[in-house]
Amino acid sequence: MAELITIDDPDDPRLHDYVSLTDVELRRRREPAEGLFIAEGEKVIRRARHAGYRMRSMLLSAKWVDVMRDVIDEVPAPVYAVSPELAERVTGYHVHRGALASMQRKPLPGGDELLVGARRVVIMESVNDHTNIGAIFRSAAALGMDAVLLSPDCADPLYRRSVKVSMGAVFSVPYARLQSWPRDLESVREAGFKLLALTPDEKAADIDEAAPHRLERVALMLGAEGDGLSTRALVAADEWVRIPMAHGVDSLNVGAAAAVAFYAVATGRPQA
Repeated sequence: MAELITIDDPDDPRLHDYVSLTDVELRRRREPAEGLFIAEGEKVIRRARHAGYRMRSMLLSAKWVDVMRDVIDEVPAPVYAVSPELAERVTGYHVHRGALASMQRKPLPGGDELLVGARRVVIMESVNDHTNIGAIFRSAAALGMDAVLLSPDCADPLYRRSVKVSMGAVFSVPYARLQSWPRDLESVREAGFKLLALTPDEKAADIDEAAPHRLERVALMLGAEGDGLSTRALVAADEWVRIPMAHGVDSLNVGAAAAVAFYAVATGRPQA
């Protein structure tokens, strides 16, 4: 059972995990280095626990103590009860959902490990917008993708904004970072995957014509918003595919494009 501790000093060192949550650069460095991430809101906290992440502590405003009572009774981590005003001073913003938890990260699996048994894989290159990362993970979970591989410079899926946008779906889809880009794409191909690069380029085949849902193993490559996939990534792909557009629209936001492409890739997927 967790210990419920009331804190009224914003400088209390026990609140260290929650300090300056709006400082993106600070949190990007600090959280991976210290092995933590922040789950925000009741649903996300519960989903993180269900996924097996260990809770370091929880920060609650008074009205959320009863809502989270079952969690408080189940976990051994300390629970800090604070006023909304103190929470805002510590975190740097008004905590609308009134509940935050500091969770312990798990070691990431290797890319080769994730490919075993997978048939539909997402590969992201240089996607560094946390909102897009969260949206892509949510679509990947909802539309049946098996795993996500990230280039070394992709944003952190466990950053608070990514987790929040994904509604905790980042906990549902296993992911790994490729260490050497784009060289490690060859190991994906060697594992039996066809590398499909999603691009609005006119030389790309319409995704329906490519019929990715009929392929045994597919790795769909997505690039950053605006720039798209790099030339090196495009050269490394087996085939370029595009989503047909109407009304003179040339492309979709990468999060929206990912959802459309995931549906095309996963529909009718071979059954084990």
